[in-house]
Amino acid sequence: MCRWFAYISQSEPCLISDVLITPANSISKQCSEHYLPGLLPHHKDHDLDHHAPPLVLMRNSLLNMDGLGIAWYTDAASSYIKSLSGPRPALYKSQSPPINDFNFRSLCENTETKCVFAHIRASSGSTVTQVNSHPFVFGRHVWMHNGAVSSFASIRRDMTDLMSFDAYCNILGSTDSEHAAALYMTNLTNHGDKASWQKTYPLEEMLAAMMKTVVQIMGLQKDKLGDQRTPNSLNFCITDGQKMIAIRFRNHATQQPPSLYWSEFAGRTLNGKYPGHPDGQELVNVEAIMGEQETIGKHTIIASEPTTYDKNVWHLIGRNCALTVDEMGVETEVPIPYDEVLNAEDPRADGKSA
Repeated sequence: MCRWFAYISQSEPCLISDVLITPANSISKQCSEHYLPGLLPHHKDHDLDHHAPPLVLMRNSLLNMDGLGIAWYTDAASSYIKSLSGPRPALYKSQSPPINDFNFRSLCENTETKCVFAHIRASSGSTVTQVNSHPFVFGRHVWMHNGAVSSFASIRRDMTDLMSFDAYCNILGSTDSEHAAALYMTNLTNHGDKASWQKTYPLEEMLAAMMKTVVQIMGLQKDKLGDQRTPNSLNFCITDGQKMIAIRFRNHATQQPPSLYWSEFAGRTLNGKYPGHPDGQELVNVEAIMGEQETIGKHTIIASEPTTYDKNVWHLIGRNCALTVDEMGVETEVPIPYDEVLNAEDPRADGKSA
């Protein structure tokens, strides 16, 4: 499965390389190694435990080598364009894995931001090309996904029928994820045009649009495929640079969705300005410019895997729950309500839980 990482703060910028490249389990390393506390036992050499449930093994044994993308927020445009205010996303995508991408490393080592999305792709069938790499940008809103919309080809046209014209036209690739993003933006803006993407919306409206999108996808599958439909894995994440919502969702009676964690403390050891080291308490950050007494600003990290090995500062988001982060950085986990008649069976698991 894909891997993604998100950071947001109202006051504390991060150097992008500190969070995406430097740590031993940074997203750049998650192409082939995985750390999933609470879900998957791990050996010291990071091999997958063969006693783990089959669905978890299948998701995490794949190499994530089908492209990378990052979106980070900057105030630069608003300093030059009168009609803009607040941060806007800049975007970089590549077909290369991060360890082979010189431009990615150079950009990360010299860029700071208060909000960043990063994604390493494992294709679920669509073409490996830059436009299919996440994240996807709609004005000031950025979206990414880990998982898959099941039987996407069967409902793709029906999904587009639900979209606003501008949202449909903004789809540049062929992925289920980008189509879900366009459907979300249609719901968020009430079929608004491109100009509506430059606005911010209350967190409650963002969450409602997210939940509506999930239910619409499941409803189309039920109508089109009936009992032949299979479960979706929908780990969606959306931000406007000031607020953020992530969901961990699978419409199956017992199976777990793909992994998704959050932390409000891991940023201190990830941020190179501060003492501490992401890879262990016994390691020293000799480049720290702040003292032990300095307090890091409020921040939230949401990631497919913890990027530090202190599992005490990471929380596994609950099954079929959403994590919201408001303008003040307050995190709230809420269940995703839906009619369980929209659940689906997974023939591969033979009726057993993942």
